[in-house]
Amino acid sequence: MDAPLQDPRLRPQTSLRNRLGRALWQVVYAVLFRTSPRPCHAWRAMLLRCFGARLGRRCHIYSRCVIWAPWNLRCDDYACIADEAQIYNVASVFLGRHSIVSQQAYICTATHDIDDPDFPMVSAPISIAAYAWVSARACVLPGVDIGEGAVLGLGAVSSHDLEPWQVYVGMPARRVRARRRHGRATKE
Repeated sequence: MDAPLQDPRLRPQTSLRNRLGRALWQVVYAVLFRTSPRPCHAWRAMLLRCFGARLGRRCHIYSRCVIWAPWNLRCDDYACIADEAQIYNVASVFLGRHSIVSQQAYICTATHDIDDPDFPMVSAPISIAAYAWVSARACVLPGVDIGEGAVLGLGAVSSHDLEPWQVYVGMPARRVRARRRHGRATKE
């Protein structure tokens, strides 16, 4: 039988520094972030910034969302991450201005190479552009870019890039129609 460290499937997939940072973040998350009252967005933003998140003005990040690695999160002004949204950001996640990640959505930047016998973790960044909306229970897979104003509908799964100002639904996500542009979105 292989010794644990000789079996590649049992080796840590991230650095010691990353694991220690996540351990410390989990303590801060449990004690200070998760327990904060719902309207305390500035408090949670400050905690995330202490762990390396780059956040614009007035981001609404709710206390019951889960962010795996704050140092891999970047949000422009007014971005929103709702309660119970999961941001599994082994690689970077970017949320553009006024973008929304709704309740129980899953943003996943990592998976494993199933064809490699060592089963290594592979990751790729995710970008959610300005005015885009990842609806409740939707899932965005590694390496996906969601275009400006695009909508990923309820429970949809996106494994490919979404074009700007289009609406996508289903598993896998497919385009169903264009989204009307609002005057405010085009003026900024």
